[in-house]
Amino acid sequence: MISSLDGIVEAVNASGAVINVGGVGFHVIATANTLAGLHVGQTGRVLTYLLVREDALTLFGFSSDDERSVFEALIGVSGIGARTALAILAVHSPDDLRGAVAAKNEAALTQVPGIGKKSAQRILLELDGKLGAPTVAASAHTGPSVIQAPDVLEALVNLGWQEKPASVALDEAIEAHPQASVPELLRAALQILGSNR
Repeated sequence: MISSLDGIVEAVNASGAVINVGGVGFHVIATANTLAGLHVGQTGRVLTYLLVREDALTLFGFSSDDERSVFEALIGVSGIGARTALAILAVHSPDDLRGAVAAKNEAALTQVPGIGKKSAQRILLELDGKLGAPTVAASAHTGPSVIQAPDVLEALVNLGWQEKPASVALDEAIEAHPQASVPELLRAALQILGSNR
């Protein structure tokens, strides 16, 4: 099993990246939060999960072991595939998901595209007690600083968006979510950019 990749980032797009390790380019599918930390031409490292199917081998990449562990728990839920699990992690951080499961917050899960009421109920039921409690830090968002906003803009540009529309979307995201963390801002800006296409 391939558990991590460490190499030169050859390409980054909205859904994945190519990391060259020893002359072999590995395509990794990941959330925007993970992709934001990868920069073309620089060394990048991701933790991975290799999904083996009859017709394909697919690598999913994560910025932390916690994110990968939550992904593995999600794909253990009946009816939740790898892409849906990744979509959940694109909307909710691991700790946000822990909080939603602990609070039995069905509405939080139905915010994820492709997750309806029945799927949300199944996730809450099957993950109950399996993810642990959210950390204290997760419930105390400090909001983006002036220094962090350029990092979000750089991440959007690295994902292939033009700087001007990315900047406008980021401003909208900050205005709509003034207390959002950087990953939450990135997700909100991507949603704005996607809806403007």
